Amino acid sequence: MFIKSIELKNYRNYEDLSLEFSSNKILLIGKNAQGKTNLLEAVYYLSCLNSSRAKTDHELILWNQDFARLKAVIDKNDFEKELHVLINPPKRKELKVNGVKKTKSSEFCVNLSVVSFSVNDLLLLRGVPDDRRGWLDMAISQIYPAYPDRISKYNKIRIQKNNYLKEIKGNINADRSMLEVWNSQLAISGSNIIFLRIKFLKELQKIAMEKHIQIAQNEILTTVYNSSVVGDVDFSQENELSVEQIAEAFEEKLKERELEEIIRAQSLVGPHRDDVSFFINDIEAKKFASQGQQRTIVLSLKLAELELIKQKIDDIPILLLDDVLAELDNIRQNYLLNAIGENTQTIITSVDTLQFDAEYLKDVQIFKIAEGRIV
Repeated sequence: MFIKSIELKNYRNYEDLSLEFSSNKILLIGKNAQGKTNLLEAVYYLSCLNSSRAKTDHELILWNQDFARLKAVIDKNDFEKELHVLINPPKRKELKVNGVKKTKSSEFCVNLSVVSFSVNDLLLLRGVPDDRRGWLDMAISQIYPAYPDRISKYNKIRIQKNNYLKEIKGNINADRSMLEVWNSQLAISGSNIIFLRIKFLKELQKIAMEKHIQIAQNEILTTVYNSSVVGDVDFSQENELSVEQIAEAFEEKLKERELEEIIRAQSLVGPHRDDVSFFINDIEAKKFASQGQQRTIVLSLKLAELELIKQKIDDIPILLLDDVLAELDNIRQNYLLNAIGENTQTIITSVDTLQFDAEYLKDVQIFKIAEGRIV
């Protein structure tokens, strides 16, 4: 997979930008707050129509403008595709592939796959559960383009249930027939999400363990999915839970905590309450790992994510590295750069070129960015 060009109109601080890429190694340099991260975000948005930095699409539009447009020409399996997104609130965003309109996000998101690694990802272990769920869901979306729609459907049902719980808050004698309807729908929708999360993490852990041991030879990295429905899943089990088994456990857990949900007027069971834990030699990394160990874990996870997506889609995702080299020591910097395959198109942001040795810079295409422009 290769991005040949990208055009931005009224996107973040870019009034009008057009870039052509001719190398697998692209370096965006410039001072902070000039637009380097915004450009990476645009590439990411073209892959999944989402941004971890914006709550609404409106935030992506240049100040005092009504719309934003993103275009890219990509080479995927020797076929050229033009991707086009028009963000024009309050209208629904317009999606096109090779000039043909797409009405479903999943039809658009299947075209471009990326793995993003930013400074915020280095806080993955120390962040809140929502950070880890967000990382997990974004990664799964790169393999299963319909996954975001499942998350959206689940959240709509959960919001409807929450609204009903607020209506009957504390009334243990209230009619629960409507609650049973929401719970049944949540169990069906949520069990699919939990199943895919467990499946993804089990496959990811196998690769991440191998990546991790290459840096920290005496440390074994393991992962646990902390489910509010089926308990902790440590992936050492040979037998995987089926969607039906998860749905059955979901309904049982909902019945078990029904009274508590009515009293608290909150949905207390489901994938929106789940978390992921990481362990080094069976010791929980969030509590006891050093800063260096935590960085190694995240580095291993990101490289494993890249490899797993490559296996699943039979193509090589674009790798976006947003200022992470400045946060890694020389050992981890070299490991990261050496682990990236020659055929992986990589876009890196940095303040300057001082962190890169002369050998790496030989084939690099460099763009200097200042105030949303190429200078």
